Amino acid sequence: VFDEAHHLENVATNFFGKHFSHYQLIDLIGDLQRQAEIDFPLSDGDNLLGYARGLKQRVDQFVALFPAQKGRFPLDPVSEKVSGWKETLDNLVNGLEELAKRCLKLGKNHGEIWNLFGDRAALLQKDLYHIAGPKQAGTDYFIHWYERRERAVSLSATPVRVAEELENCLYNSVQSCIMTSATLTTGGDFKYMRERLGIDETSKTLCLHSPFDYKERTLLYVPEQGFPEANDPKYSDAICDRIYELLKISRGRALVLFTSFRAMDMVAEFLESRLAYPVLVQGTASRHALLDQFRETTDSVLLAVASFWEGVDVSGDSLSCVLIDKLPFEVPSDPVIQARMKAIDEEGGKPFFQFQIPRAILTLRQGVGRLMRSTTDRGVIGIMDIRLYSKGYGRIFRTSLPASPVVRELDDVKKFFAAEIEKENENDGRF
Repeated sequence: VFDEAHHLENVATNFFGKHFSHYQLIDLIGDLQRQAEIDFPLSDGDNLLGYARGLKQRVDQFVALFPAQKGRFPLDPVSEKVSGWKETLDNLVNGLEELAKRCLKLGKNHGEIWNLFGDRAALLQKDLYHIAGPKQAGTDYFIHWYERRERAVSLSATPVRVAEELENCLYNSVQSCIMTSATLTTGGDFKYMRERLGIDETSKTLCLHSPFDYKERTLLYVPEQGFPEANDPKYSDAICDRIYELLKISRGRALVLFTSFRAMDMVAEFLESRLAYPVLVQGTASRHALLDQFRETTDSVLLAVASFWEGVDVSGDSLSCVLIDKLPFEVPSDPVIQARMKAIDEEGGKPFFQFQIPRAILTLRQGVGRLMRSTTDRGVIGIMDIRLYSKGYGRIFRTSLPASPVVRELDDVKKFFAAEIEKENENDGRF
């Protein structure tokens, strides 16, 4: 049984791939050093520890080959064009192989833990060579890419498609497989998930209606026609002003979701000196601490990206408004996304409609779903992206969203919250 099965493609991509991070080797060297201090007199451990330190220098030399720009990029341009690639890679691969041999030799007399160290070194060597070495026959369906962070580089080789692997390793080995999620359909159709996960057309599907009364208890606000689109230079100023206006109307009590840290930081800076309500920003504290503070401080506003689009379960007065900066299309320059779009294109398909839009819809539905967490909740969903109406594909997004009445004027949002205040006052008067 797979819950949150909309993540299965990404999880399977990671599972069926190969990965190497220089921090894995740094961790191994640290474990070796600590164990050597326990198992050997200082003189006996010098040889191994000296070799391990030399290996750390080799991995530092390897990391130095990569451009400093942070992000995820295809590996081929680096491996094919950077001077000294083969020599530096071979030096590190051979060093890992030798480290594995030395650890396994120690395992004969000094305990199983050294065999485990040897196995770790051998696996790192194997994965590194598989990812960064000469392309092997039968690996054309793998994407080779790297991720550069502040001081770290990780390398991966992941499959373009996981449908065949899932069929061989999962579907063919179990009598039944159940997948559940609130976001498995786009436009009420399971077609996208079937194609991506290799699920047979004869498999059974069940789509249940939401228990929440979106029509009576929510509004969907989209800015008026003429509001700048996301690629307009005026968009940044417009979205800061509009989010500010909406948060004043909602009296705080809002989760604001962004598609980038840059946009989140920009709005956070704008609100900091203007908004009369506490502003909480992802990155200033742990996720758990931020959510606790958000629940406890009823009029607070939480600004967040990425993981906060899912798994945020705040019911009641603390969350009466969910605002989303724009349609959550993934970065098209990501090497995995690029490879999957290319594969669809080469098969004669339309990657934008068959891949990018469905993925963005699933993410958007997760974000929208943060508002209604119980049948007594009510509030406003605001999507600050007029492409929902200005682009032809906007209709596909709209048909995938809950049946909230749509408004495009701030006055309608004011009326909604004014009615809510009136109901609160009526309820207070009964006691």
